Amino acid sequence: MSDARTSTSYAVLSLLGVRPWSAYELAQQMNRSVAWYWPKAQSLVYAECKKLARDGLAATHREHQGRRSRTVYTITAAGRAALRDWLDEPTAGPRLEFEAMLQVAFADHGSRAQLVETLAAIRAEADARRDVARAQARDYAETGGPFPDRLPVIALTGKFLLEYAELVARWAEWVEHAVTGWDDLEGGAAVPEGAFEPGRWPGHP
Repeated sequence: MSDARTSTSYAVLSLLGVRPWSAYELAQQMNRSVAWYWPKAQSLVYAECKKLARDGLAATHREHQGRRSRTVYTITAAGRAALRDWLDEPTAGPRLEFEAMLQVAFADHGSRAQLVETLAAIRAEADARRDVARAQARDYAETGGPFPDRLPVIALTGKFLLEYAELVARWAEWVEHAVTGWDDLEGGAAVPEGAFEPGRWPGHP
């Protein structure tokens, strides 16, 4: 059995622990859930499924739908044991990966126009993610989602993801407002009021 399992392996295995899936269904569910906090898993789901099956942590069977067939993956007893062992392992805390923030952090090497363009892109994506998070939260609150029996645990990550989406969108709105009066980035810009005070968003629309 391979020892080269990663957090992505366990993300896939965890979903298999919920119910059997085809690789396509897993990718769709990754997009709905795991991709919010472990986006790399989605692109690797097909390879991970094959690896888990090869290592005996998942079993496969073929299902036929008309003329088409698909491979369905089911967790095995060994897979459930490996999943329980993984839950005992120490893990790393959050690490922010935000490429556009690099451009904001070093915007003084360019122009105000470039900064404004970057901020507009961040704002658009943040608003879109906030809308998705709000819609998903409403769905869970109203229907219980696709796995209502798991809702107490889902709520733990769901609350974080909703608050995170709200935070990024709120920051994007604030920072666009904060740079409105800047003429340039070479000594003519003022530090936005309250910038280093947690919880303060002066001028927030």
